[in-house]
Amino acid sequence: MKPRHPRLPRLTRVRAARLFTDESGAATAEYAVATMAAVAFAGLLVVIMRSDEVRGILTDLVRRALTVE
Repeated sequence: MKPRHPRLPRLTRVRAARLFTDESGAATAEYAVATMAAVAFAGLLVVIMRSDEVRGILTDLVRRALTVE
């Protein structure tokens, strides 16, 4: 004997329009995606800034800026 599944309500035109035009939660999802992108970009910057080559370039830049001639 097959298990009975509950019958789904018919999708009327009005209900379909209401369901497909409902954007509640869309802003929250957009903020979540933007936050994740910002975190990924910050992580990439941390990796780049920790390299010896970039550290040397920045140190040299600061030394030149502070040197009085």
